[in-house]
Formats: sequence, C-alpha cells, structure tokens
Amino acid sequence: MATAKFGVVGMGVMGRSLALNIEEHGFPVAVWNLEKEGTDKVLHDNPGKKITGCYTLPELAAALEKPRRVLIMIKAGSPVDEMLVKLRAVLEPGDIVIDGGNSWYKDTERRQLEMKPSGINFFGAGVSGGEEGARHGPCIMPGGPLEAWEPVRPIFEAIAAKTDSGACVTHVGPDGSGHFVKMVHNGIEYGDMQLIAEAYDLLRKVGGLTAPQLAEQFTAWNKGRLESFLIEITAKIFTVEDPETHRPLVDMVLDAAQQKGTGKWTAQVALDLGIPVPTIAAAIDARVLSSMKTERVAAAKILSGPVPKADGEVKAIVDAVGDALYAAKICSYAQGMNLIRAASDAFGWKVSLGEMARIWKGGCIIRARFLDSIRTAYERKPDLANLLLDPDFNKTIAEAQAGWRRAVGLAIQHGVAVPALAASLTYYDSYRTTDLPQNLTQAQRDAFGAHTYERSDRPGQAIHTEWLK
Repeated sequence: MATAKFGVVGMGVMGRSLALNIEEHGFPVAVWNLEKEGTDKVLHDNPGKKITGCYTLPELAAALEKPRRVLIMIKAGSPVDEMLVKLRAVLEPGDIVIDGGNSWYKDTERRQLEMKPSGINFFGAGVSGGEEGARHGPCIMPGGPLEAWEPVRPIFEAIAAKTDSGACVTHVGPDGSGHFVKMVHNGIEYGDMQLIAEAYDLLRKVGGLTAPQLAEQFTAWNKGRLESFLIEITAKIFTVEDPETHRPLVDMVLDAAQQKGTGKWTAQVALDLGIPVPTIAAAIDARVLSSMKTERVAAAKILSGPVPKADGEVKAIVDAVGDALYAAKICSYAQGMNLIRAASDAFGWKVSLGEMARIWKGGCIIRARFLDSIRTAYERKPDLANLLLDPDFNKTIAEAQAGWRRAVGLAIQHGVAVPALAASLTYYDSYRTTDLPQNLTQAQRDAFGAHTYERSDRPGQAIHTEWLK
C-alpha cells in the first residue's frame, strides 16, 4: 500500500539528512540505497519515524503516492544516468524525478529531454548547506518544468531554511537553470573562501596575530558588515587545539586545498559567455598552486623574495584587511551575479537576481548579511549592469577603497600572495577605467594577423592597417 509522500534515492550524508528533514516536516518518506546496509542504518537509527525502507526500486515505486516524487542524491555523472534508466522502468507518466546532486547543468537539460518521451517529469535542484543544512534547513535551487515544480513546492518550502524574507527556495527557471545557479553559488564560495584565507594570511604574517587573536577578530567581524556563515566558522576554527601538539589545529592542517570541480565549471562557463570572473578564477588557481606542495617546498629554497614580518601598526593593518575583505567580496558576488544574468539572457531563463540573493540568505554556504543589500539593489533596478554601480555599494567601495589598496600593497611589499584580493581590486580598477590598454592589443592583433580594429572616433567599422611596412 502506498503510504509515503516522497522518495529519496541514496542514503549518503546528504540523502539521509534530507530524508529525515522531510519526514520531520510531516511528509512520510520512502528511502532506497544501492547497498542495503545504508537503508538498514537509517531504519535502525530512526525508530518510530514514518520512514519506509525499500530494498528494490519496484518496492520504492509501490510505496509512493501518485504522482510519485523521487529525489536522487547520488554521485553526479554516469551514476545519475544509470539510475534514471532504472527509474524509467518502474515509474509512470506524471511522476517526478529530481536530481539534487551537483550535476553539470547541460547534463540536466539533456536528461530532461531523455525523460520526456516517458512522460516522467525531471528537474535539477541545487542543494546547499552541507549535512547540517540538509538536516535542518538547506537552500534549494530547483530548475526545470514549472508543472513539475508545483507538486514538489510544498515539501521543499517546508524543509528549506527560513529567514525574515521567507523560505530559502524558489523556482529558478526552466531547463538546467537550477544547477547553473548552484554552480555559480559554488564559484562564489570558492572566491569567498580564498579571500578569507588571504585575510588570515595577512593578519598572521604581517599583523602578527595569534590564533586566539584571530578568533577574536573574526568573531568581531561576524558581528558587523562581514557577518556570514564562512566568517563565523572561521572564528571557531581558530579556537580548536590539536590534542597531540597543543598548538592550534589549523596550524597542523596541510596547506593543500582540494576541489570537486564546480568552481572550475564556473570559470569555464564564464569564458564561454564572455563574463570576467577574476576573483573566482584566482581562487581556483590558488587551490591548484596549493596542491603543488612538494614543488613549492623545493622552490622556496631557490627563489628569493621578501620575507613576511610583523608590522607594528596592528590596528591599522586589521582595519585595512577588513576593508579589503569586504570590498573584494562585493566584487566576487558581482561577478557571480553577472554570470547568472548572462546565462539567463543567453538561454531565456528569466532568472531573478534579487530572488537568488533572497534565497541565499539562509541555509547555504555563502549566506551573508550583505545579501539583503544585494537583493535591495536588484529590486531597486532589476537591469542593474553591475552591483558596483548600485548607489549603496558604490558608497561602500569608495569608503573601503583606501584600506583595500593598502592591504594589497602590504601583501606585495611583504611577499604575501593575495591573488583573489588583488584580482578583485584589478577588476574594480578595470571596470571603472575609461581607456584600457587593449587598444594596443588590438593593434598588435591587426599587425600580425590582419584581424582588423575599430577607430575610437568611428566605432562599428572594421579597419586594417599595414603596421609593419
């Protein structure tokens, strides 16, 4: 007898947490896992809950009320395609399948087309917030057919994080727009994390701050304009002691960052769409360089440069780094928003940037106080060309600019690498500059390849000159 209102395939950390969240909000859930032990564990650990354990996909289909609603939480890529083949065999026209993993948005669009002949609705939903968010309130970014979204909407709105602006979920748009927005969210996350890491590096190497002082400073920042999930957890990280050495545990962590690929996708798509995302790109490069640990250790013995040393003006340094971090974060979010808008325009998705800022306020990794200001900026001017042009952000950048430049200058002077802070500043300076040196670049292209150029006093006409006579 069909008693479950929602099905979840995949009992890994995220699938299990979402299943429990759904059940807790009054929706009996049916679960299935490739290895039966995963299903057994969920049932064993949650006695008395309205969870139906299924050991075959036909059992899962039989346990679900129609139209069936099934969320897939498995590894992205070919496993999703294989699962869809199996689900097509047990589901019926009108049923709904949601891919909640970090899938490539083009794969989501392909799968929608492949599922269409069967009459089974399919859409992709980006889910952010990690295990804690999935269990108690994630940010959800669904994209796909509107008719498939509506039957799922009450459940997703119930389980999503809540802020004073409502549930942190919305129908992003058609096609693969949900997974695209989640991809960009992750790209912004890469940038945010790198900016925070660079601020930390400056504060410890040039400011001379110890771990307890860093914890205190990040805690203070989290009570002001920099308030965000990532700043909050950073402050807590500095308080954890290594039980073996009794040093701050963060000092014992190998400085080789890993990545899963969504940040790289963001940079690749940005190149395809012609949107500059230098902060995000710098963050990706920084992770790649960090992974070259053995090579860097060897290079450090050969290559010369300034040796960072603590500067006496601690408060001035802290203030400058705070300004730099805030201004650079604005640039990073501006780049991400511009990328979403470019894709929306190119693919006809009609994504609301203000609505994206609203749902990112809670549940997700990049949640931050200033998302309210971003939402307000796009409500004030939906076709805003760049966040930097909003009056409030313009004023903020103007006020932070001196400190931002000082922080980047200190980093260069002391030999501390700040690729993302510097990339954000360069992005800002390039965007505000009337005459960039690419006139020379275009002249060079015409000189060696006859690629032509346009005159600044008569744009629109392709001209070729024999420069090398």
